[in-house]
Amino acid sequence: MPLPDLAALAEALRPVMREAGAATLAVYRSDFEVFRKDDASPVTAADEAAEAIILAALATLTPDIPVVAEEQAAAGNIPDVDSAPFWLVDPLDGTKEFINRRDEFTVNIGLIAEGRPVLGLVYCPVLDQLYVGHGPGTATRETADGRQDIRVRRPDADGLVVLSSRSHANSDALAAFLDGKPVKKVIDAGSSLKFCRLAEGEADIYPRFGPTCEWDTAAAHAVLDAAGGSVTLTDGGAFLYGKAPTFLNPHFIARGAAA
Repeated sequence: MPLPDLAALAEALRPVMREAGAATLAVYRSDFEVFRKDDASPVTAADEAAEAIILAALATLTPDIPVVAEEQAAAGNIPDVDSAPFWLVDPLDGTKEFINRRDEFTVNIGLIAEGRPVLGLVYCPVLDQLYVGHGPGTATRETADGRQDIRVRRPDADGLVVLSSRSHANSDALAAFLDGKPVKKVIDAGSSLKFCRLAEGEADIYPRFGPTCEWDTAAAHAVLDAAGGSVTLTDGGAFLYGKAPTFLNPHFIARGAAA
């Protein structure tokens, strides 16, 4: 199946991201309940509301492209995916941040082709920051002040700025990885915004030694690629998508520019 016009698709999805983000905010600002899925992970009405908006939009925009969405997958509704393009949707990435009233949760939509992310949109509703990327040199950040091109940076001479997961950190593995490397500081952060901070040149590296699923990373991976960064396996191998039926990721290293 040929890919659709990615630039046009990105533009069509920008208002969808904001609509889904508004749905999460409505719940975030209420006295919401937290439920548990079969795997004991938390879910709220915000996850379900945002996913419904996104699925309806994708069914209209790209009816022939299957969608793997987190809450649908949790319910056992997983389409067959092979070498053809497919969507990965996380309607609320950073649920623990959401539940604990930290503002770093995001809405994520990523398009995969031949195992790689080719289009990604990441929206942080509280901060009103929308990140989009669909190929080299296309990464942008959109706020109330307008749309700006973003690009990764090279590390400073005095050391790396390292990002670490606030809710899923593995401190021993991170310390072992950083041993012998020049480190300026380590910043704890939530959700896929860590990739976006690399993409906009605010940090240098994000080593991940905890569990993630493909819908957690695909959208922001596309943004980081578009900004000149990379995501690899810990041994430097290609980080690929389409690992059905679990869609579980191995450990990975996300980077800005090479030193």
